[in-house]
Amino acid sequence: MIILAIETSCDETSVAIVEAKGGLKNPSFEILSNVVLSQIKIHAHWGGVVPMMAKREHSKNLIPILEKSLRKSSFLKLNLKPNPAYSGTNTKNKLQKILEREPELLEQFLNFIPTIKPPKIDAIAVTVGPGLEPALWVGVNFAKALATVWKKPIVAVNHMEGHVIASRLAATSYKVKSGKSKVVEFPAIALLVSGGHTELVLVKKWGDYKIVGQTRDDAAGEAFDKTARMLELPYPGGPQIAKQAENFKKYPLTFRMGGWTRREMEKEAFNIKLPRPMIDSKDYDFSFSGLKTAALYMLRDMKERHVNIGDFTPMICHEIQQAIVDTLIAKTIRAAKEFNAESVILGGGVAANSELRAQMKKAVVRELTKTTTLYLPPQKLTTDNAAMIGAAAYLHAVKKEFAKPENLLAQGNLGL
Repeated sequence: MIILAIETSCDETSVAIVEAKGGLKNPSFEILSNVVLSQIKIHAHWGGVVPMMAKREHSKNLIPILEKSLRKSSFLKLNLKPNPAYSGTNTKNKLQKILEREPELLEQFLNFIPTIKPPKIDAIAVTVGPGLEPALWVGVNFAKALATVWKKPIVAVNHMEGHVIASRLAATSYKVKSGKSKVVEFPAIALLVSGGHTELVLVKKWGDYKIVGQTRDDAAGEAFDKTARMLELPYPGGPQIAKQAENFKKYPLTFRMGGWTRREMEKEAFNIKLPRPMIDSKDYDFSFSGLKTAALYMLRDMKERHVNIGDFTPMICHEIQQAIVDTLIAKTIRAAKEFNAESVILGGGVAANSELRAQMKKAVVRELTKTTTLYLPPQKLTTDNAAMIGAAAYLHAVKKEFAKPENLLAQGNLGL
């Protein structure tokens, strides 16, 4: 099955073409193309994603990205003869109604789509939620328009399910203690961590999910971004904190920052220590707002003591990152033990964090059984991308779970 997928849930515009096979027992995927355009530089000025600005960028970029994705996958074929599918008044009226809120996208659509032959795909997949509703609607309406003229079924995809399946998109997933594993064994525990979500999901089988724990306030990605802002680091905060933390780890014990060596600072000269919120709670929920508040008070106290915070930024970032990583891993390992998980899956934008990946692997080896498999998505597929949406769509398409275009809605708070 060949699926064209569209992802516009936040600030990445992406179109992919994925070839899938194996059914629900052993799904496997080949990414024929996966074009992603990030809007980070645009939103960095504002310190976060501006929903209507994201919507505008999606509308402007979807057609160029579609063209590039079709070209990279060798599915772009020029239409040398007039296509009657576009000449009828009825079709034009339908397209105008579907894309009436995206006039720039409508204009590009009418200028480009009639000039190419419909690609030989089996279905169109699109993210319907969760995410920013203005951004989601652009992708949803684009999928409706393509389905109208190409006469292809649509699969509505939950963005978080995409992050669950992302680790199966490349051969870098591995069995921690006994070689590579091609088949995910169930039950599995999936830790999904991003800017908007921190969830522990019990995966009984593909398509059967139960959230066993989630954040009560700030997600892990939010905690990274907000503490980075306190330290006056650029947006997005997660990669910046990770970079500073890595620098701190590399410093020799005698390395001097400001008036202190690393050895002296590690004796907690300024009490740089943050809590691990809810790490010992009996449930699997998370709470990172307390970590953010503790960091705020710590920085306030340092300023009152006339400490140059810039001298200590790498050490502070190391502590922030480790507090988040410790909490995520502790909850995941405990859930894996309770539910007798055969597999542990890591997904979401924060799954790109090198320390989280490395320490999760060590924890699985140390704490779980020899048959437990850890699945890590390639770092380039941890952020939002259409390939994972196409893969998730396959799990539904094989069961003929298609959406009627007239019932297709963007759902910003969609649950898994």
